[in-house]
Amino acid sequence: MIAETVCSAVSAAGLGIAAITAYRKRFLSATRIFAYSLVPVGLVLTGVVGWVADIAFKPSVWLGFGMLAVAWLLFITTRAVERRSGGTRKERKAAARAAEPDAVAPAASAPSLPGRTGAQPQTAARPAPQAKAAEPRTVPPRTAAPTEDFTDIEEILKKHGI
Repeated sequence: MIAETVCSAVSAAGLGIAAITAYRKRFLSATRIFAYSLVPVGLVLTGVVGWVADIAFKPSVWLGFGMLAVAWLLFITTRAVERRSGGTRKERKAAARAAEPDAVAPAASAPSLPGRTGAQPQTAARPAPQAKAAEPRTVPPRTAAPTEDFTDIEEILKKHGI
């Protein structure tokens, strides 16, 4: 009952503002305001306002909203922990597959060198970067310190008290 009264008052105020706007020859804005002022009355007539009012004042509905909020917080928390643990899902799956007992480690198939144990992973030898042909760099010769006279700039700064 109160919700319907409030919606009717909001619509009446909107219609009044639309009339004043139309009086000032701003018809496009007046039409837009008129359309917005019809929305609360339309919601009352369709029963949406009564339905929302019934939902808003039931404790079980608020308990449901609380449960949804807790679920949302749990989703966000698990996502944050997942990101902090590092790596993407694909990387974690690959690490899990490598940790399986029947999986063969990449270092197991590589030949072991004397003085090394088989448990230490061996890195692949990288090819040495090829040296570029020594090209002479042409750097323009440095000029002497600028010998410009800044007296005119100093005069302007002194004129303005800087």
